[in-house]
Amino acid sequence: MNDNKYILTIAGHDPSGGAGLTSDIKTFEAHGLHGLSVCTAITIQNDIDFKQCVWTEVNLIMAQLEILFERFDIHVVKIGIVESWKTLDLILNKLHLLSADIKIVLDPIIKASAGFDFHETESQDLLDNIWKQCFIVTPNYDEIQILYPKLTIENTIEHISRTSNIYLKGGHRNDKKGWDTLHHSRIVMVNIPPNTDKVYEKHGSGCVLSASLASHLALHIELEDAAKNAKQYTEQFLNSNDSLLGKHKYTPQYLTPNT
Repeated sequence: MNDNKYILTIAGHDPSGGAGLTSDIKTFEAHGLHGLSVCTAITIQNDIDFKQCVWTEVNLIMAQLEILFERFDIHVVKIGIVESWKTLDLILNKLHLLSADIKIVLDPIIKASAGFDFHETESQDLLDNIWKQCFIVTPNYDEIQILYPKLTIENTIEHISRTSNIYLKGGHRNDKKGWDTLHHSRIVMVNIPPNTDKVYEKHGSGCVLSASLASHLALHIELEDAAKNAKQYTEQFLNSNDSLLGKHKYTPQYLTPNT
């Protein structure tokens, strides 16, 4: 069509604009990308309170995907909240049918910060199939413990790493708070420490990190650099003010892709 680089988010709508589709689009735009969106849910929430989630029917999600891929050249997709693991599996299958080289960044949102549960524990076979279809998954410490309750965090990382890369967000860590880790290529583990001594808590910070990571991948930046840059971008977002709703800055150093 033109020189625009397109990137897609599949996520819920947050009326406060702090998380979900609107947050992802703001992040994409800050990285110089044109954001496209498919809505999986309408949420009734603000930055401090979550009341209800009304899920989009699967056939409507599929119809949104089809019309976008008919028109736009999409190579990277970020996925946020989805009604169930089974629905997520259907979406992943559809994406791979629509684009053979699609790169999927999955932010497996299991609970809202206000305590709302999105997923129940699913069968291991289904979860394993989901990881296989993703380029990278970005859980936090609370979420990764829920995925395989009978496994330790270390064993869960080892298990998922057999088929997908992992960016493990460290904001909920008891030790080394704020230290993230990237696990890739099955055997490589990279520590990503904080770049600042203090950050202000933000609604939707996990969405911002995964959207920033997806943006860097869309700009053809190598995974380790993409992960480190996404960390820096998220810290800028967290420290943009002292409220729960952050601001997105245009950062030119992130817009120079490796060629």
